[in-house]
Amino acid sequence: MSAPGLDPTFTALPYRSLGDAALGRARELGVSHADFRFERVRYQHLGVRDGVLQGASDHEDLGFAVRVIHRGAWGFASAVVLTTDEAVRVAERAVAVALVAGEMTTTPVEIAPEPVHDDVTWVSAYDVNPLDVPVAEKAAVLIDWTNRLRTGAAVDHASADLQQVLENKYYADLAGTRTTQQRVRLQPGFEAMGSGADTVDSMASIAPPVGRGWEYVVGGAGSGGWDWDDEIEQVPELLAEKLKAPSVEAGTYDLVIHPSNLWLTIHESIGHATELDRALGYEANYAGTSFATYDKLGTLEYGSPVMNVTGDRTQPHGLATIGYDDEGVQTQSWDIVRDGRLVGYQLDRAMAHMKPELNPAHPGGRSNGCAYADSPGHIPIQRMANVSLQPAPDGPSTEELIGRVERGLYVVGDKSWSIDMQRFNFQFTGQRFYTIADGQLVGQVRDVAYQATTTDFWGSMEAVGGPDTWVLGGAFNCGKAQPGQVASVSHGCPTSLFRGVRILNTTDEAGQ
Repeated sequence: MSAPGLDPTFTALPYRSLGDAALGRARELGVSHADFRFERVRYQHLGVRDGVLQGASDHEDLGFAVRVIHRGAWGFASAVVLTTDEAVRVAERAVAVALVAGEMTTTPVEIAPEPVHDDVTWVSAYDVNPLDVPVAEKAAVLIDWTNRLRTGAAVDHASADLQQVLENKYYADLAGTRTTQQRVRLQPGFEAMGSGADTVDSMASIAPPVGRGWEYVVGGAGSGGWDWDDEIEQVPELLAEKLKAPSVEAGTYDLVIHPSNLWLTIHESIGHATELDRALGYEANYAGTSFATYDKLGTLEYGSPVMNVTGDRTQPHGLATIGYDDEGVQTQSWDIVRDGRLVGYQLDRAMAHMKPELNPAHPGGRSNGCAYADSPGHIPIQRMANVSLQPAPDGPSTEELIGRVERGLYVVGDKSWSIDMQRFNFQFTGQRFYTIADGQLVGQVRDVAYQATTTDFWGSMEAVGGPDTWVLGGAFNCGKAQPGQVASVSHGCPTSLFRGVRILNTTDEAGQ
């Protein structure tokens, strides 16, 4: 199958003429920097419960924005009327905003330089745009999933849903960069719910959201998809076992954590903590600041020596993967934690200029491509890359890691979480927990949460699995900033072994 190209219904829109008009006017007004961003983002969601389609919705976000630096201050404005006259007016408003902001700006804004990328195109890796697939066909798949789940004796109700996004962006700036990009992302899922003698619980799919197309749903495990049939067959029995499982005894356990759970711990305790704006105290909304402050760069022992974490906006099928970010920066991969030590952060161009020593090969600093705005009405902010824990090249299998544990738990699937505003004290639950006794799985337990500080937890990591255990997980709904913005991000990791982690009984902790 040939690779998809840019959607012709997007390329027919007048973004080039609007960009030329806006940037031309900004230049006339004497700005030191101006960029123009035109976006069309299409969303579609389907939801099914117990074999019945509950709803199908479509939404489109279309418009453009102009951002300037003028007299040392940021200015920003946006609009939805697609005329050159409006583009000129938006540029003028952005400059007017900068003049007002300049009265409150104590340190002049400067941004790291970036090579010019003249008229480049990038399209994400997928085969079939899900928005081209008829709604009835997609609904039939979800309905079938819930009907099959409900054949399990333990399943009282079953739901399934599908979120789809097609994102197109055009970026241009006064330096001469012009980028036109397209990416698809997809989040299918299902959940089976049931009740036991003394509990009500559920079991959800552990399939991650991905930067793939419809082939992820129908292609099968060997064709870029997920083995939905196998998982649907297993989940009713897994739920039945969970409903009958004993409540965990609180204490200290060794943990073997599957990527379907560990990705979320990475997101909360590493991903947010190594956003440089948080580490410097410039950003605190939603997720707080960070214990991993800049003075600890190069010295903080984030975890054990087997811990190697990268930031990557080029990872195939990653949710944060793009060719060029929303500041015209070509995306990259870089080290955040190497051999357990903090060695890097996630940067946009303003932060990169403030800390040029983070990229010493580039005088004046260089961003690693972490600027993103979730709509044409929002200004780009520093956002999370695909932050991933690397496997050991010749590392053990999941079974071998379990075999090293005398008394412990094997953790599969994410569920709830809690972390403090410095990304340091946390606890996480999961979809299912298996007791490990003398290197063998001996059945599920429930009411489990693991609790630690970030450095104690990652410091207790004795081993990471090999490449065959590595899975790219992630989320559609990472929030940041005010006004709030939402971004999608992936986190890859191998199955990993942790020693001596505190386990809570969540029912006991709730006082029930």
